[in-house]
Amino acid sequence: MSFWKAGHKPTLFSAFLYFDLSFMVWVLLGPLAVQIAFDLNLTSAEKGLMVATPVLSGAFLRILMGILVEQFKPKMAGVIGQIIVIVSLFVAWFFGVHSFQQALILGGMLGFAGASFAVSLPLASRWYPPEHQGTALGIAGAGNSGTVFAALFAPSLAVAYGWNNVLGLAVLPLVVVLIIYLILAKDSPDNPPAKSFADYVEVLKDKDSWWFMFFYCVTFGGFVGMASSLTIYFNDQYALSAIHAGYFTAACVFAGSLVRPIGGFFSDRFGGIKTLSWMYAIAATFLAILSLNLNHQVAALIVAMVTMIALGMGNGAVFQLVPQRFRKEIGIMTGIVGMAGGVGGFYLASSLGFSKQITGSYSLGLIVFSLLALVALVGLTIIKNRWRTTWGSATVTTAKI
Repeated sequence: MSFWKAGHKPTLFSAFLYFDLSFMVWVLLGPLAVQIAFDLNLTSAEKGLMVATPVLSGAFLRILMGILVEQFKPKMAGVIGQIIVIVSLFVAWFFGVHSFQQALILGGMLGFAGASFAVSLPLASRWYPPEHQGTALGIAGAGNSGTVFAALFAPSLAVAYGWNNVLGLAVLPLVVVLIIYLILAKDSPDNPPAKSFADYVEVLKDKDSWWFMFFYCVTFGGFVGMASSLTIYFNDQYALSAIHAGYFTAACVFAGSLVRPIGGFFSDRFGGIKTLSWMYAIAATFLAILSLNLNHQVAALIVAMVTMIALGMGNGAVFQLVPQRFRKEIGIMTGIVGMAGGVGGFYLASSLGFSKQITGSYSLGLIVFSLLALVALVGLTIIKNRWRTTWGSATVTTAKI
């Protein structure tokens, strides 16, 4: 396969691994939320806000990490972010988290883990030609599978050792991955010149930037918002234990993470616009079904899994398109688009908590996000002809748009 002859495989693996473990700790408060909420006596709204805070923090820190990528190159930016996360978790473990406010502060610092997105994707992208961008960024972006480990192991470890000790245990794999990353990752010789803050402003003047931000706000926002909230959802909605709810969440997140490279591959093969359009339609439909308060937990699990699969493939499709449109500004665009995705995740996670507290049900939060997916589908339909006849035409790129 020509893909495996292109690029730099050790860097692609490093980008995936760094992203994977970073995402594990980014959403760590979600799988631990049941135990934390019990100990700190949190309301439904406070639970939603706690698990949403790392997502919002990570959203805005992606801009900062994008700037660091431009100024110091991706590898060094990743080292800086990883060290901050390791120190934050160690301090939280050593001194403990004793209040809602302290949980929010920890969540804010864990945002640096979520900002790893703005490092790993440019680190991988700059090694690969246009026709392999979807596959390369799909593999690197599949690091969001780290959320599976959090959902799978954090609740049971918290039962065995206490949730505060889970924060300390998370430091150990992070240190191992940092060492591997330092040894294997390598910056591409094709790194573009460093961009200034003015370049960010210039990119935002392009309306395509805002379209990509909105599209990723829905796909990635839906994915990470649900990854952060599903443990709480299954616990509240079906009275599952924290461990059982964590297993259900892990299944959903695994499904959504596994298919991100497939979304990129399909986009390379059939076109990013067509792939993304189908994913929005499926996500909107199944989010609406989930909002019906299904009677059986297995039915809810299946519907949530299909939703996460659509959103995961949508993530891969968006980032098959972004490098085609903004090849020279991929570092900037990864930060900006990634920020929008995080904002979408914050909205979904926090809205589910407020929906539960105000109405006694998660339905309103789910149906509103379903409508957002439909709006994204309509928007993509409106602009697809312009994209295919300008920067996506066969005379401009070898990739299928």
